[in-house]
Amino acid sequence: MDEQSLIAKVRAFPAGAGVYLMKDLRGRVLYVGKSVSLRDRVLSYLRGGEAARQNVAAMMEKVVDIDFIETPGEVDALLAEQRLIKDLRPKYNVDLKDDKSYPYLEIRQRQPFPQVLVSREVKRGSKVYGPFTDVEGLRAAHALLQRIFKFRVCSLEIEEDDRRRFSRRPCLYYYIDSCLGPCAGHTTKSEYREAIRRLRQFLEGGRTKVIRGLTRQMEAAAKEFDFEAAAKKRDEIKAIESLSKRGLFADYRSAGAMDFEPVRALEELAGIMGLDAPPRLIEGVDIATIRGSDSVGSVVTFADGRPFKDGYRKYRIKRTKGMDDYAMIREVVARRYRRLAAEESFMPDLLIVDGGPGQLSAALSGFDEAGARPRAAASLAKREELLFVEGRAEPVSLPGSSPALKVLQYVRDEAHRFAQRYHHALRDKRFFGRDSSKIAKRAAGQRRRRREARSERNNGS
Repeated sequence: MDEQSLIAKVRAFPAGAGVYLMKDLRGRVLYVGKSVSLRDRVLSYLRGGEAARQNVAAMMEKVVDIDFIETPGEVDALLAEQRLIKDLRPKYNVDLKDDKSYPYLEIRQRQPFPQVLVSREVKRGSKVYGPFTDVEGLRAAHALLQRIFKFRVCSLEIEEDDRRRFSRRPCLYYYIDSCLGPCAGHTTKSEYREAIRRLRQFLEGGRTKVIRGLTRQMEAAAKEFDFEAAAKKRDEIKAIESLSKRGLFADYRSAGAMDFEPVRALEELAGIMGLDAPPRLIEGVDIATIRGSDSVGSVVTFADGRPFKDGYRKYRIKRTKGMDDYAMIREVVARRYRRLAAEESFMPDLLIVDGGPGQLSAALSGFDEAGARPRAAASLAKREELLFVEGRAEPVSLPGSSPALKVLQYVRDEAHRFAQRYHHALRDKRFFGRDSSKIAKRAAGQRRRRREARSERNNGS
């Protein structure tokens, strides 16, 4: 097929997501790729837009035909690409002879409640999908799939007959509806494994079968008047169908709250912090005080770059006297992480402290006192917006347009706001003998009555 005929063929490709296959004269697949827009992506090869990439020009000299496989969404395209590369082993794809250097999606089936992880070295007995060449895409897909199938990612050893499960507090993923909560007895072994079975079916290309099975279960529950179970199945169906309506890096921002894409920001932050995966759970700590009185601390929690209000905690400073910010930070951090350890709760990936190296050092001392800690810690100084990272001698300066800086600022500023709010409430209570919210309500009532009185006078005149 000549170049013009090939361009004409590609112009008829769909504009949606899918996988494309570059073929040579003998019909052998030279390259497999994926895209959210098949037509635009493949045309960029034919028009020379990809020629700067290594080996692309040499490959395109041999390409005489291009086919495609349309998929419902980007997640499906990622999985289809992985399966085709593994089966066909095209010459111009990334060399996968050393599979251990690439990430896999691993389901640890030997566990009573299997973990589902992005792994580079998998355990014996695990069900493995991969290897994947698109690391960022795999991690984003993993996060989306967790919201749908609600599998666990924690490292806890959970046994079905362990009675501690029923007294343990679940981690934040349970509260944001991204985990069934097997650690705290919120699901049975059979229910959890049914979710894993549906996940495997989906990963193996059975999206339609998964939806069909859930539909049957929803209809059966409705006939039995179990409307709560029917509603859960309905929501699962909608979540799977929604994968075709958004990309892997969908923007989950709250209206007016963020001017960055959370997934992209967390990917960048992982690189800056030297983490092997994006920090999905971030906590921020700040202190509020005036001359050492009414001193308080705050902890705010962000899940996947968004505020998770149920994870917010406030602390009245108990043992630190006077103006000692470092000691107050140490106290709050120690109390927070001692509690998490005692409850066997999920440890955050990253802690951000408002301040410089002194505040960061105080937080690290708090970890030592608690005997527990997150994966990483850093502090963000307000004046120059320098990031002080644990274990590094020099601070990191990020440009103002950096998504990573914006998510760090959001966490820090939210911790500051929450601490100030609690501090003002305590101060007002000390001054006025009542909660400040009651004062505000009383003032609002007085203003309303005055408006009503003026209105009556005007109407009477």
